Amino acid sequence: TIAAHGRPCMDMGARRAHERAAVSAARAAIIGGFQGTSDLEAAKRYGIRCIGTAAHAFTLLHDTERDAFDSQVAKLGAGTTLLVDTYDIRQGVINAVEAARAAGGELGAVRLDSGDLVAQAFKVRGQLDAMGATSTKITVTSDLDEYAIAALGAAPVDSYGVGTKLVTGSGVPTAALVYKVVQREDSNGETVLVAKKAESKSTVGGRKVAGRVLGEDGYATEELLLVGTSFEEGQALLAERGARPLQVQLVRGGQIDADAWGSEALSRAQERHLRARNELPYQAWRLSEGEAAIPTRYEKVG
Repeated sequence: TIAAHGRPCMDMGARRAHERAAVSAARAAIIGGFQGTSDLEAAKRYGIRCIGTAAHAFTLLHDTERDAFDSQVAKLGAGTTLLVDTYDIRQGVINAVEAARAAGGELGAVRLDSGDLVAQAFKVRGQLDAMGATSTKITVTSDLDEYAIAALGAAPVDSYGVGTKLVTGSGVPTAALVYKVVQREDSNGETVLVAKKAESKSTVGGRKVAGRVLGEDGYATEELLLVGTSFEEGQALLAERGARPLQVQLVRGGQIDADAWGSEALSRAQERHLRARNELPYQAWRLSEGEAAIPTRYEKVG
């Protein structure tokens, strides 16, 4: 969504994930700035805007492309999105616009799913405008990730449908996050910090409290991890160091905080994510693989 620069991104990855994982992925996508999902269960469960287009198979099941478009428009109205690249894109656009107008309206959008998306977007925009369909939008799909979306920045695209590389993790299909023991009590009841020292898999011992240090301009300068302190004490220490707390307590006294699962939890999480993202400095928005957005500093306390 950072790469999209305000253009809507839609989750279309449900077919690439386990059905329950797809629902969780859709929820995470909304928190991260997406504006809709093709997953019906996620839309129902979390009140997310439900979106989608027909598949190529839908067009192939009809005798002609125009028959397929007429059928979809008859059911969903002229404002629907028609997939125009099953056969020939130029003719597909003609068929799509004419099908919508035959139903008494202007076509909502066309979807491009193959080929050189940048070049195709310019050609289709010109064709639509020449036909007087200036309000018809263009959405693109086809194995998009943040880098492909960034490359489409100058193209006349109105929205992106992101699937496989959203829900599978793309080149890093697992987050490599695991639980590790970081401290224990010795025979005297004293806390001892423990850490793994294996090459390339070392850890940092001690319970950690995370904060973000902001500069005078309001942008983040570093993430601060306080090591070896309790959550409550850590909050006070972060305040002393001028750092904003990053963690939220979800379990209190062994009970899950009801606010974490309430009807407003998703919108609050989305707002929190947006606030945190807006604190990032300019260099953190550059798409450069392998570079940390902002530095992280450890400070041992206690």
